[in-house]
Amino acid sequence: QVQLVESGGGSVQAGGSLRLSCAASGSGYSYYYMGWFRQAPGKECEGLAFIGRFGTTNYATSVKGRFTVSKVNAKNTLYLQMNDLKPEDTAMYYCAAGRRDWIEYVPVSPSEYTYWGHGTQVTVSS
Repeated sequence: QVQLVESGGGSVQAGGSLRLSCAASGSGYSYYYMGWFRQAPGKECEGLAFIGRFGTTNYATSVKGRFTVSKVNAKNTLYLQMNDLKPEDTAMYYCAAGRRDWIEYVPVSPSEYTYWGHGTQVTVSS
């Protein structure tokens, strides 16, 4: 089992940058695939950036070229570097983890993720 805690959210102006972190506790972190999601009020959960246990990444079209996902297994930490932020990026941001052994798996659907953090708020003003 994995416990996830996000940090690094805040308020920035359009065009600014933030780096979110997701600290994981529990065993077997390196076996998990990880993802970043967000949800704005009145909107559905949106998948943003995903990384497999062997480092394969995938991005939603809305953030490709602006957001970068990475992880440091030795620190049990997942990151999301967000550049050129826009007001429409305002949302609660969540990290999530799931596990599928033996293969590289990088799902984009929230239903494929078993463990979720409580979120960190990102607000972008124009």
